[in-house]
Amino acid sequence: MNRHGWWRDAVIYQVYVRSFLDSTGDGIGDLAGVRAGLPYLKKLGVDGIWLSPFYPSPQHDHGYDVADYCDVDPVFGDLEEFDRLVAAAHRLGIKVLLDIVPNHCSSEHPWFREAVAAGPGSTARARFHFADGRGPDGSEPPNNWHAMFGGPAWTRITEPDGRPGQWYLHMFTPEQPDWNWRNPEISAEFDRILRFWLDRGVDGFRVDVAAGLYKHPELPDADDPEADARARDSVNPLAWNQPEVHDVWRHWRSVCEEYTARDGRERLLVGEVSVPSAREHAKYVRPDELHQAFFFDLLSAPWDADAFRKVISEAMKDIAGTGSTVTWVLNNHDQVRAVTRYGEPATEGSGLGAARARAAALLMLALPGAAYIYQGEELGLPEVVDLPDDVLTDPIFHRTGSRARIRDGCRVPLPWSGQASPFGFTTGEQSAKPWLPQPDYFAEYVTERALADTRSFWHLYRDGLQLRSSLPQLGEGTLRWLDTPPDVLAFARDDLVCAVNFGTAPTPAPVSGVPLLTSGPCPPGVLAGSTAAWWVVDETPEP
Repeated sequence: MNRHGWWRDAVIYQVYVRSFLDSTGDGIGDLAGVRAGLPYLKKLGVDGIWLSPFYPSPQHDHGYDVADYCDVDPVFGDLEEFDRLVAAAHRLGIKVLLDIVPNHCSSEHPWFREAVAAGPGSTARARFHFADGRGPDGSEPPNNWHAMFGGPAWTRITEPDGRPGQWYLHMFTPEQPDWNWRNPEISAEFDRILRFWLDRGVDGFRVDVAAGLYKHPELPDADDPEADARARDSVNPLAWNQPEVHDVWRHWRSVCEEYTARDGRERLLVGEVSVPSAREHAKYVRPDELHQAFFFDLLSAPWDADAFRKVISEAMKDIAGTGSTVTWVLNNHDQVRAVTRYGEPATEGSGLGAARARAAALLMLALPGAAYIYQGEELGLPEVVDLPDDVLTDPIFHRTGSRARIRDGCRVPLPWSGQASPFGFTTGEQSAKPWLPQPDYFAEYVTERALADTRSFWHLYRDGLQLRSSLPQLGEGTLRWLDTPPDVLAFARDDLVCAVNFGTAPTPAPVSGVPLLTSGPCPPGVLAGSTAAWWVVDETPEP
């Protein structure tokens, strides 16, 4: 496989640190736990890991409310442990990406505390979006925007003299004030932050809310102020995807390339980009901007052959056309797990949802470009849908009172071994309970069991990754669609064919050849329902 631009066809594993592996016995995963799990990830066959935020934080949004961008929260370890993790990963040939959060910080960040104390008109407040309220007494928010996690996007503060004061903008929660990127101090500060971690050897950054940062300069009312809250997505055109944001990514790309020029190690920027179309998405991965941006349309596509073909075709046309490669993703820490999502309304992930998730995994790994795998997908973990209200930590639930699309269910700590919770997740003489309770049925999904069962999700992923790294036709490049029966999707990558049956009845294989890898029982010449398979096609003419 061509490794020029290692990221172009890399497979990255997302580590949600607090739920991966706990080394201290406090019930919360940590950096030492990630280091202990590196041999497992090496055996799986991934090229790199993306670490969720581990910075000092009050944890109102599980670390995406950052109080200090250049340190490690004691619950996860310290900088020395981080350095050991990076060194251990590099010895195994595993890249390390950090999650950086440039749209907003914590309300406990020193600069925000300074802003509250400094008063209206101060240079400290100019780092954020502070504004006077509307109405004769300023008691109404400056505009009608709503936060993505529910409620108004503005919170009023009490001024240092005790009077009701100005309002500040937060597109997520009040504990996450948005930075004002029109202030050059913010760009300079994030330069410092990037260089701090690049100097410690990281291989790049996953950029949170990469279509954010800049807001419309006049902060006007929105035509549909509740669009973000309703969609749980960044769709307010006044708050997201402003043209100035592209200047930030051009500058960050230049910083990464400066480090690459020093030692030849290419650093990666991958953006969380939520925009209306593949064409808009493509603007973020132009040659001088982000290297990659997650293509969420595949994740959100309904289980339908035509829908999958449409989103794949659009991505290949618009995104790959920039000279970048498409960055495919089926899951992350904000989404219902694939086994449950594809099998709804079933709950515990058996049957149809599992078959579809296996097929989708093979499809994704056969596509040209890069792929990201969320931890636990390789085990076939279902969403935990019945967590009690009193253990839920997602701010969406606490701000709205609704359990719809809350994210705790995909963040339950991983099961490693044994027959009962904590399933090897937390160790120590006085181990605490995992920070979110694991259901009893996790015993069916423990890692030790998955590794021993060659029919498991784990082996499907491991075999697919091994083949992907050994077959040149599964690197970057193009695909050719094949004619198929209804409900079957098939494409060729040179002499390798990937076929997916989106129906439930057995369907004659659309191509002749020898099955190379399948997502389920697949007799020769037959593609079983809700199954995917790879074939190497022998096109040698008969004598």
